[in-house]
Amino acid sequence: MIDLRLFADLGRFENDWLNSRFHFSFAEYHDAARMGHGALRVWNDDEIAAGGGFDMHPHRDMEIITYVRRGAISHRDSLGNEGTTRAGDVQVMSAGTGITHAEYNDGDEPCALFQIWISPNARGVAPRWETRRFPERGGAGGLVALASGRDGEIGNGALMIHQDATLFGAALAAGEQATHALGPGRHAYLVVVAGGITLNGVAMGARDGAAIEGEDGLIIEALEDTELVLADVP
Repeated sequence: MIDLRLFADLGRFENDWLNSRFHFSFAEYHDAARMGHGALRVWNDDEIAAGGGFDMHPHRDMEIITYVRRGAISHRDSLGNEGTTRAGDVQVMSAGTGITHAEYNDGDEPCALFQIWISPNARGVAPRWETRRFPERGGAGGLVALASGRDGEIGNGALMIHQDATLFGAALAAGEQATHALGPGRHAYLVVVAGGITLNGVAMGARDGAAIEGEDGLIIEALEDTELVLADVP
């Protein structure tokens, strides 16, 4: 089953510095049919104006992955971590027993990012934050693990998360394919960052999402130069 979720149909929130689209219920946007997908709880598509950002606020017992599409976002937290995650970078925050953080766009251009929340498989872990650049993401036309809690993928450079899940990225040239085997009982969620694809024959455009389950394998074909992100979760 592939449940296509067009960008135009996503939940939304806008103010003077934030333009958000919600793939799942979040904050004041509620859709009983879109409360998550397996262990995936949140996928927000945020555009943050220069000078805008989120003041200090708390989280606990959640794996929060930020995928920066354009611009940069700065991070500061109660553990003393400070850093900037730029386009092409990914950051992971394991909230665990509790962490307070703030995020701001300190640059001169809007920042565009995905914020992805995955429920952990262990509660009460030590909170942590980490960021990494993935310059070769999808360079061979395949999926590259960006964040994972699965054996064999952390050692290959993926940022660690506390869940039997993996967030993949790919950059495909027009006509290229990527494939992914989806194990029994697994769920996947795919979002096109830019470009256009077919997913098992289903057409998807920029910033569309697709909730996937019950499919043995995924065949992704780029209709044009394309960037995409795929979560494989229990």
